[in-house]
Amino acid sequence: MDTLISIGEKARIASTFLGKLGTIEKNDALTSVANAILQNKIYIVEANNVDIENAKRNGMKPALVDRLTLTEARLNGMAEGLFQLVGLEDPIGEVISMKKRPNGLIIGNKRVPLGVIAIIYESRPNVTADAFGLCFKSGNAVILRGGSDAIHSNIAIVKVITDALNSVRADTNSIQLITDTNHEVVKELMHLNKYIDVIIPRGGAGLIKTVVENSTIPVIETGTGNCHVYVDESADFEMALDIIYNAKTQRIGVCNACESLVINKAIADAFIPKVIDRLSEKNVEVRGDELSQTIDSRVVLASEEDWGKEYLDYIISIKIVNDIDEAIAHINKYNTKHSESIITKDYDNSQKFLNEIDAAAVYVNASTRFTDGFEFGFGAEIGISTQKLHARGPMGLKELTTNKYIIYGNGQVRP
Repeated sequence: MDTLISIGEKARIASTFLGKLGTIEKNDALTSVANAILQNKIYIVEANNVDIENAKRNGMKPALVDRLTLTEARLNGMAEGLFQLVGLEDPIGEVISMKKRPNGLIIGNKRVPLGVIAIIYESRPNVTADAFGLCFKSGNAVILRGGSDAIHSNIAIVKVITDALNSVRADTNSIQLITDTNHEVVKELMHLNKYIDVIIPRGGAGLIKTVVENSTIPVIETGTGNCHVYVDESADFEMALDIIYNAKTQRIGVCNACESLVINKAIADAFIPKVIDRLSEKNVEVRGDELSQTIDSRVVLASEEDWGKEYLDYIISIKIVNDIDEAIAHINKYNTKHSESIITKDYDNSQKFLNEIDAAAVYVNASTRFTDGFEFGFGAEIGISTQKLHARGPMGLKELTTNKYIIYGNGQVRP
């Protein structure tokens, strides 16, 4: 097995190769990889089954097993994400601006790759293909360190990718997987400043906190998701019920699932029993404040911890508020800056919510489950950035670039 230094050196060389590739060459390679994933579904699923059996044996929660699982549909989705990337505009080389100064200098600004990106992630093996595709199209080499629970799946996916790259004579070191699952390797990886330009943690709060606090490499945080749906006084109940049911139960183990409900007091008596009835179809446990308990006895009393909790389970919290200002204050206090939604017929309240909620994605009358690179038309995403520098929201191709100033002169010297 290669040492981390060797992996870093190979990635740096590969990033130089990638920076010179034209759009057609990159698209040909991505097409080859997408087809290879479709042609090797059985091989990948067999490897994934080993991880799933180990996960169940170790008592992994069902929501996390779901994140780990690769079905035929999800493999088709992985391939489709790569095909979509082929159809997207290549950001590299785009001239963002070009201006002539009074002294005759022409100063331009253009997009260039970040260079080498390291991604530390948990469970989801689909990240392996998504990360490769986005990094490759944006001219970046990628070093991947997945979790031990998905190691067989990740090894299989990377083998399929590198075999496909080799078939089109692309640098197979464009993607490298660290197969050593020892936690000490992560600590070493976070200090490879000489080779790695950006490190992106994608997983639970503990992983992200560890990387942010210990990395000497610039970090882009991708967030945990304590996502809220606020049901306003004027909300259409049927719409609200459909949105909440989708946002909470469609997939419980994802960062854009709804974990918290905020209900306007004016409609609480009528709405809360209805939403509990609907969520009971999936046996969702509802934890709420004292007022919500008096409305429906099925509500379990919430603790302070519940308001900021990403459950990743069939559990949801309910907080009753007097008005939209209190709703916004509650959400901004306890959210993780990921995705928030308001259900309302009131235009002014919708605009107030959009303007004042501090999150990467803010919705009016729609499910938080749409916060996703594929759904946003990015082909896929590296993650959902919940910070404000250098990217925010689903990180697609442009978010994996930086800029370079290019200056044309004709002999100018500075006086």
